[in-house]
Amino acid sequence: MVVAGLVFAAVAALIHVYIFYLESVVWTSRRTRALFGVASEQDALTTRALAFNQGFYNLFLAVAIVLGIVVIAAGGTAVGATLVFTGAGSMIAASLVLVVSRPSMASAALIQGLPPLLGVVALAIGIKF
Repeated sequence: MVVAGLVFAAVAALIHVYIFYLESVVWTSRRTRALFGVASEQDALTTRALAFNQGFYNLFLAVAIVLGIVVIAAGGTAVGATLVFTGAGSMIAASLVLVVSRPSMASAALIQGLPPLLGVVALAIGIKF
């Protein structure tokens, strides 16, 4: 179960690196605006700094998970699991905030939140402290 948990957590990290790319690199593109429901290029320009910052939050959560996976692989189960649980738990919480604040984004919240949730559950079952 530990390996399954780490695989789901790694998938969550990859998804959040992609979200970082969307928010911090290509925020004003037509495709990204459509994906996030930003109506106009002017609105995207106005919110660019906010999206840029938010993108880095997503990147840092992904980094925490990747570091946790590396630490677990090196034998530091407690520290590595703490990193994975912190990164993945924050992703789960963010997906809940998204679905509560914008119900129309429920499918995006599911994509953002399901892999880390599965990772947390599997890792918690698999680890015996």
